[in-house]
Amino acid sequence: MNRYPWWKYAILGFALVVGLLYTVPNFYGEAPAVQVSGGKATVKVDAGLIPRVQEALTAAQINADFVQFDGNSVRARFADTDTQIKAKDAISRALNPDAAEPRYIVALNLVSRSPEWMAKVRALPMYLGLDLRGGVHFLFQVDMRAALKQQVDTYGSDARNALREKRVRFAGITREADGLTVNLPDATVANTARELLVDRLPSMQWTVQSATEGALLVGKLSQAAIAEIGKQALLQNIETLHKRVNELGVAEPVIQQQGLDRVVVQLPGVQDPARAKDILGRTATLQFRLVETDSGAAAETVPQRLSVGETTPRTVGLKRDVIATGEQLKQANATIDQDQRPAVSVRLDDVAGRSMRTATRENLGKPMAIVLYEKGKGEAISVATIQGEFGTDFQITGNFTPQETADMALLTRAGALAAPMEIIEERTIGPSLGAENIQQGFDSVLYGFIAIAVFMCGYYLLFGVFSTVALAFNLLCLVAVLSMLQATLTLPGMAAIALTLGMAIDANVLINERVREELRNGASPQVAIDTGYEKAWGTILDSNVTTLIAGVALLAFGSGPVRGFAVVHCLGILTSMFSAVVFSRGLVNLWYGRQKRLKSVSIGQVWRPDGGKTSRAVSDEAQA
Repeated sequence: MNRYPWWKYAILGFALVVGLLYTVPNFYGEAPAVQVSGGKATVKVDAGLIPRVQEALTAAQINADFVQFDGNSVRARFADTDTQIKAKDAISRALNPDAAEPRYIVALNLVSRSPEWMAKVRALPMYLGLDLRGGVHFLFQVDMRAALKQQVDTYGSDARNALREKRVRFAGITREADGLTVNLPDATVANTARELLVDRLPSMQWTVQSATEGALLVGKLSQAAIAEIGKQALLQNIETLHKRVNELGVAEPVIQQQGLDRVVVQLPGVQDPARAKDILGRTATLQFRLVETDSGAAAETVPQRLSVGETTPRTVGLKRDVIATGEQLKQANATIDQDQRPAVSVRLDDVAGRSMRTATRENLGKPMAIVLYEKGKGEAISVATIQGEFGTDFQITGNFTPQETADMALLTRAGALAAPMEIIEERTIGPSLGAENIQQGFDSVLYGFIAIAVFMCGYYLLFGVFSTVALAFNLLCLVAVLSMLQATLTLPGMAAIALTLGMAIDANVLINERVREELRNGASPQVAIDTGYEKAWGTILDSNVTTLIAGVALLAFGSGPVRGFAVVHCLGILTSMFSAVVFSRGLVNLWYGRQKRLKSVSIGQVWRPDGGKTSRAVSDEAQA
């Protein structure tokens, strides 16, 4: 009746081992480390960088616990912060001979002290939030005027192309803060030009005004269009910030919109705020431009990205006009062309597609460059000859390897800030404050657990011990699941763990009282245990499902600390149901299930309704 088959105990044993394996890394703490990532979008970091980092450390007589590639960057772990700082300087000097033009970002970071074999099975500690780990908090303000100006510039190029396509004569286009003014030398074509631009640029309201010679066609952005431009600029900046934070190796950063033109960025564990500001605030833009073969007539000369095996620097001259920008890029992927050669497939939006069609039709056989600008300096990531007229969709082909096309597609998609941002608030939370918060949170969970254990053991005797062990198993499973999911633990999350302890023990109280009730009604101990667990299950399920619904609502509609609380809360409900019902009964069955003639159970005093009491409440040892 009260016996588990062997496979159930095997499942419980497996859960216990896995829980221990994934919980233990959280107690190793963190060690200082140096992280090396690409300083430019055109610089790729791979495992081949490890020997260079090791050579730099050896030359400086610095010992590292290990140097490894984690997929995006190379990390070296050290014993203390003094060695970490010395290593950072040594690696920076070796990888960036020209400090004014750094190719690699060398930043201070923290990594787990857990053994490497645990990392290989993904037994990693939980991420800690800003309030527990320390780090930096930035509040950025987006320059919406710059975003508006950039969009007006794009509209100006599109208006020029549209008028040229329809052979409408115009003397020039003047860009203003919120619109365009087209100078028409012939007033008779004003209405034709207006209808054309209304169709091409519906976001602008066009009116015809008289002039001394000809007419003026004035276009103003509507308020709805201005609001949409600001919204899209903010969203693009947030997406770009997400990509750039990856260079810092920050686990679970917080990047959220605040108001109409502000962005909050929280970076737990970052020890170098200056480097973080440099990476987050840099401006990167992508441009498609025609190549000027006459170096004397070039509007600008930029270096060209070297292919694999090349060492001789090359430069390329550019024409002034910009055919398309990165903001107009919809897709860029590595692919195979019709001759089964590696290529890059590019898709532009409709506006850029029309501009590209005009430029390629008029410049067949001439080279075109894709130029990436970072910190005001450009680099041509691709120079290809225009083979035919194309518009929205086209391919870039050449003597590329598959890896080169994959890299070029990544660079072509490189995120750019839609508008400059300014830091208007900066806060740094030191590791000491984070450690104090961790200690306080740990103490709250520990003291809560001790209080619950004392009450349960004192009130329910041996069944209280079973409940306490099940509660410890629940806590173990919860921390293990959070570690496996690589969730971010914050102070609200620790509060949710403490709350989970109180809610989890509620299920054991229900079970113990049900068993007492059966004993009070005269059932034998074995029947009372079996019936008590069966009857309590329905009540436990109902109460936990209703609480889970509330947790899911917090998870769906909450944000920030509320969401962190909700994640731990929901996971805690699921693990508590497993531990209170399955694990605790396994303990009871293991202790009492083997006894065929069980006379009593240790579950505290059972009082009868008539005021009497039954001896079944007392264990055999207590009777003796």
